[in-house]
Amino acid sequence: MINRTLIRLKTVQMLYSYLLTRHEFTIEPEPKKLTKDTRSAYALYLDLLLVILKLSGKQIGNCDNVFACSSRLEQFKLVNLISHNEKIVELINKDNATAEDFDSVLQYIDTKIINSVAYKDFIKLRKPEIEDEANFWTVILRTLFAKDALILKAAMKCDCFTQIGYQRAIDMVVSTLSSCSDSVTSIVNAKKSLHASFEKSYELYHAILMLMVELTRAQATKLEEAKHKYLPTAEDLNPDMRFVQNRFIQSVENNAQMGEYLKEHPISWEGDIYLINGLLEAITQSDAYIQYMQMPVTTYSDDCELWRQILKCIIVPSDALAEALEAKSVYWNDDLYIMSTFVAKTIKQFAAAGNDSPGLLPMFKDDEDAKFGEQLFVDTIKNHDLYHSYVTRFINSKQWEADRIPFMDNVILSVIISELINFPLIPIPVTINEYVDIANRYSSPKSGIFINGIISNIIKTLREEGKIQK
Repeated sequence: MINRTLIRLKTVQMLYSYLLTRHEFTIEPEPKKLTKDTRSAYALYLDLLLVILKLSGKQIGNCDNVFACSSRLEQFKLVNLISHNEKIVELINKDNATAEDFDSVLQYIDTKIINSVAYKDFIKLRKPEIEDEANFWTVILRTLFAKDALILKAAMKCDCFTQIGYQRAIDMVVSTLSSCSDSVTSIVNAKKSLHASFEKSYELYHAILMLMVELTRAQATKLEEAKHKYLPTAEDLNPDMRFVQNRFIQSVENNAQMGEYLKEHPISWEGDIYLINGLLEAITQSDAYIQYMQMPVTTYSDDCELWRQILKCIIVPSDALAEALEAKSVYWNDDLYIMSTFVAKTIKQFAAAGNDSPGLLPMFKDDEDAKFGEQLFVDTIKNHDLYHSYVTRFINSKQWEADRIPFMDNVILSVIISELINFPLIPIPVTINEYVDIANRYSSPKSGIFINGIISNIIKTLREEGKIQK
């Protein structure tokens, strides 16, 4: 089961990666150097954006009427994002853009779009992505808008029209659409990666359990091979099968949930011969194993306790296992300790249930935990500039240089603020302690001190602004 400690860690790691490499949604600024071409380009840039919005049935700025489009353009997610972008709305309103010069040809453009090869190809897509929509509009702009005589005639009505300005305007709109597409795509991919990291953590939970099964199978094979030695001993011919017949391991092997999971996510340790042999040797030489094998009689609880001790003292501390996990998945090394605690919890639950083996732990405790990471991730991205402003406001320049604060610390502080504001039921000390631990582990040696030193002032301000009541 993935708990909130691990969710927080994964969310911080993914935000760090995303914020370092994210694609910004860029709006073309008003030109600083005003020439006839730059004025033309900027005015037509706003007009062309408005034309796209009108063709998609959107009303924005000073446009009085909503165009009744006859295509699927009103369903475009990309256009919806642009129509709600505050910067674009502000620019259109500031310049009083109406694109009224194009109103007379809107129906003509709509018809031309519907009959275009680009549109016919687009509607064949079952689930078009925003990237597909951006590519569609790029083709329409560079072919229909750039070359059609009637559309060009409408553009010429602009007081400051120049041919160079019009072509630049088309390039500027393409750039805006592409940046919006890249921005959204990067967020979508980051969210997918976040979910994938959770799924890999849950896979590790099953992998540890299956490692125990594989170790047991390896010992069974070893005992069977010993029977076929050239000169087998009496012990070889009649081995003590207590370990290989461990009832906890049998319960895991026969667990229906484990079987279903392995169908979808095959897990195998068969190729890790050196790891298996090394762990098995350490197990058979351990005090826990020797005491277990010397017991007159063992109960199901004893079988479980043996594996709890092996997990704690041999499997988790193993350097060989750490190397194997790193080779199998980039996610697993950081997850081993936390996921091993849930394997230990599973062992205890099996011991308590006896032969009536319980189910395995779910991926998340409940729906709230399942949504927790993504909510933190999305909110922190959406409000990152605002949250970062709280941080910079309270940096003591005598103690800390703002430009030299580790980027990870800024990310962690933004996530802390997001959690404080959006999750009122989580106590403040819990939030702070969790993220200070992450900072101490993954950032600089002074990060925990820095975060503790600045967060109290941020909390005080958030309370004064009514953003937190706890």
